[in-house]
Amino acid sequence: MDEVTWTALTAVLTAVGAAWTWYAFRHRGVASGLRGAGLTLLPPAAYLTGTLEMFTEIGTSVADWATSLVLSPVVWAGIVLAGLSVLLLGTSGAIRRRSAGAPASSGSGRETRASRKALPAGEQKGEPLLDDDLSDVEEILKRRGIT
Repeated sequence: MDEVTWTALTAVLTAVGAAWTWYAFRHRGVASGLRGAGLTLLPPAAYLTGTLEMFTEIGTSVADWATSLVLSPVVWAGIVLAGLSVLLLGTSGAIRRRSAGAPASSGSGRETRASRKALPAGEQKGEPLLDDDLSDVEEILKRRGIT
């Protein structure tokens, strides 16, 4: 677009805004009129700073991208590949989480037996060890009537 078109667009938007501002002051009150005046000043400000043209270029670029996204089989192939990538990454994460709880298979069985011997007797059988501090907490809870 050339300079005259941007000036015309700015003038039209400002005129429409001014009409709305006048209506808002007359029928809706001062607060609505001031809001309208603030909005009316935005098109000339965007024109003077060059952002009016930038906003239309951004809108045009987004529209071009959206139409190429919908109509291009190459883009859909890229979307399928991205989805497959996300699926593979999620599956590998789930497998890692499941195998994190199992003993490492890279070493011999002696390592796992040695690590079991290092644990206290209660934890080797899968029973949690009770701490003496828990009995104190239990006593405090009973005194407060919490069971």
